[in-house]
Amino acid sequence: MRELNGSGRPWVAYVPMDGFHLADVELERLGRRDRKGAPDTFDAAGYAALLARLRENEESDVVYAPGFERLLEQPIAGAVPVPPTARLVVTEGNYLLLDTGAWPRVRSRLDEVWFCELDEQERLRRLIARHEEFGKGHEEAVSWVLRSDQRNAELVAATRDRADLVIPVGELALKN
Repeated sequence: MRELNGSGRPWVAYVPMDGFHLADVELERLGRRDRKGAPDTFDAAGYAALLARLRENEESDVVYAPGFERLLEQPIAGAVPVPPTARLVVTEGNYLLLDTGAWPRVRSRLDEVWFCELDEQERLRRLIARHEEFGKGHEEAVSWVLRSDQRNAELVAATRDRADLVIPVGELALKN
């Protein structure tokens, strides 16, 4: 949390989309567990409702958003406190520019959406490494990335032209 002019009052909050993953038990019930991470495996309407609530800014108390715990691979309710003094809410997620389902409601509650391009090989490398870090074997991680994550990446790439700003791939390269 950042402070405004040293006043001690937090003015920036980070509310990621990942907290709106549906829980595995619900994904199993819906028959979508094998596609976890796809647009319809999130509560996009709930995400839009939270963003609207934060935008209205009529709260005098902390608003709690869900977070996502990678070790459990599950959303966690009430994990992200957003103080009433927050004037800038930063969010991130793959589907902010989708025009299907409840996703347009999410977009309508955002002032700007930036699309960050990443080199394809680097994107794949990072995804595989993340899946391995959180418990998948190498072959399982590669299979998941090439099957599920790749399908999602293609969907996200198709939204690029709807962004307010595109950050070119070279700008995101890690500098040594």
